[in-house]
Amino acid sequence: MAATAKTVVATGASSGLGFHVIKHLLSQTSQPYNFILGARDASRTQDAYRSAFQGASLDPHSLDILPLELADLKSVKHFAKQTLEKLEGKRIDYLFLNAGITNGAGTEKAGPGGSKWCEALVVNHLSQHYLTHLLLPALLRPGSDTTADSNSRIVVVSSGAIRRVTDPSTLEEDLLAGSGKDGNTVYAETKFVQLLGAHWWRRKLKDTACKVVAVSPGLIPGTGIGRGSGLVLSMEMKDAKSVDEGAQSILRAFTRDDFPEDPNRIFLTSWGEWWESETIGKTLDKELQDRWCPEKEEIETEKGLKDF
Repeated sequence: MAATAKTVVATGASSGLGFHVIKHLLSQTSQPYNFILGARDASRTQDAYRSAFQGASLDPHSLDILPLELADLKSVKHFAKQTLEKLEGKRIDYLFLNAGITNGAGTEKAGPGGSKWCEALVVNHLSQHYLTHLLLPALLRPGSDTTADSNSRIVVVSSGAIRRVTDPSTLEEDLLAGSGKDGNTVYAETKFVQLLGAHWWRRKLKDTACKVVAVSPGLIPGTGIGRGSGLVLSMEMKDAKSVDEGAQSILRAFTRDDFPEDPNRIFLTSWGEWWESETIGKTLDKELQDRWCPEKEEIETEKGLKDF
């Protein structure tokens, strides 16, 4: 009997690690996938996948690439609407949240769309948090099978950089648009907030069939992630990994089911271990999680999106 197709909705799959993850899944045929990818330049991304497979058929998979600008919450809501229409009542098996930028907070007085927050926070956390809210009904739909792997899953691409955040009380000031903080600092802090979000969703979904896994791909100079941070990365650095190695680390987060008994241990390292709670301890503060993870209605009221 042919395997039932699984649906993957992804951000940040136009290039770099996300592109390699999706390309790997497209390259195997034992498990069919229906991919819905959000991309800033949908046409260019479509061409990139065609080029990668030299125009060959992607059977047994399907691939849809829809416009998505994560710096714009209206675009996020439009992408979610298009995605739900494409699904036609089917479940999302994997929500793959990979998009991320390393821009500093700069000197601008307002962030994207007039936000008080810098672009990196909007892209790396707030927009993808909002997208999860919008797609949640499809994540919670019953699957087409009743096997052990029938749970849906949110895969959040995190970073070991979260350990550089020693005083979360500075986040409120550092992540404001125009704070002047450098990209290296802002990247670590936005990934810290993103991990707060992963824990928030883990708490919210604890009694459902949807699992949340955060994963670090490791130090991957080949993705160009250092652009905008002022940090120059090279393969000569200690612990540096290739893009393919980083993609393999992420792919483990799609399939690992040996979850620790401690529900806080949702962070899968690039070497394949579940980080101890003590390592990510500052992200386990429930009040801090609630502070940085607004409900859908709060986001839409603040941004005027209720009637959009």
